[in-house]
Amino acid sequence: MRITKNLVGASMLAVLAGCSSLNPFASKHKGNEPAPLVELKGSMAVRTAWKYDIGKAQGNQFTPAVSDNTLVVAGADGALARLEAITGREVWRVKTGKSLTAGVGTDGKVIVVGGEKGAVLAFDMNGKPLWNAQASSEVLSAPVVGDGIVVVRSIDNRIVGLDAATGTQKWTVQRTLPPLTLRLAPGMVVHGKDVIIAQPGGKILDLILATGAPRWEITVGEARGATELERVTDLGGIPALIENDVCAASYQGRVGCWDVAGGTTKWTKELSSDVGVAADERFVFAVDEKGAVQAFARETGASAWRNDKLAFRNPSTPVSFGRAVAVGDYQGFVHFLSREDGSFLARAATDGSAITATPLVAGNHLIFQTQNGTVAAIAVE
Repeated sequence: MRITKNLVGASMLAVLAGCSSLNPFASKHKGNEPAPLVELKGSMAVRTAWKYDIGKAQGNQFTPAVSDNTLVVAGADGALARLEAITGREVWRVKTGKSLTAGVGTDGKVIVVGGEKGAVLAFDMNGKPLWNAQASSEVLSAPVVGDGIVVVRSIDNRIVGLDAATGTQKWTVQRTLPPLTLRLAPGMVVHGKDVIIAQPGGKILDLILATGAPRWEITVGEARGATELERVTDLGGIPALIENDVCAASYQGRVGCWDVAGGTTKWTKELSSDVGVAADERFVFAVDEKGAVQAFARETGASAWRNDKLAFRNPSTPVSFGRAVAVGDYQGFVHFLSREDGSFLARAATDGSAITATPLVAGNHLIFQTQNGTVAAIAVE
């Protein structure tokens, strides 16, 4: 697991502050050597279509946002840019005036990022500042925008809905934090008139965007064990939405899919993961805490395949694309595995630094952002 180095310090902080976060980026799997890269026969051609430097993430997770045929990207030093998704050409680039900790969220009309000390910054699609707001604590999760509402989750697990036009607070929801949590960035995703939010403590919450009223709450991972460390069961990544399903995985918990309308369980399997899952028409793809990439049948949860050749390489959240599923690793490599059997198909390099953010699809490209700030578009040929 990625957090071993910080367990003692985090436990001390929990005593002082009532709650603490364990940083998953700060260390690798202490005592376990990352698996060497296997030689590939090149059964699928991939190429880097373009790269763009937005600036280092400084331990935070920044995931680009897609809007029409463009991407909006951000870096920790306060840079915010809009790029053409096909060519990587810079449409505009601005300095936000603050160090950033989270982003990017957009609905194609408003762009929102999280800044230092809980600042929330909004811009129009031309990079012009619209408004600033203040969250109750540090913001690590990328805000989301939908139905005229900006949803922001701060590290104290307070969720607020802000008017997308003015930044005025419309509603707030407070959820209790466990005594100890991973320093992750639990993701959110807009679904129609709702927002679905990954939560510390192994839960997923569905709120109505207009009012913040809860529609349902489900438990992905049950807290178990005698110590607080053993009871950590947080969610990483963004809940995956596909048709009528929402799928997720938790650390020291489970992977599974639930009905997005009411939160009823379709299936669950025991799994420990600190990154998100990907889902497509047939499969749910997950990475366990030791780095094994696994596929489960989306309808039943039956195991389809398991590839353990990326052990302790800290694979990222997977992304499904055509006949492949791709993951990044701690050295910035992007590995393409067969969607059908998990065998290696291809590999691409970025800049040598870790890929921790959730990858995304933009047209014919897969988009990865590294900790050193490279935004890479990889084309599958």
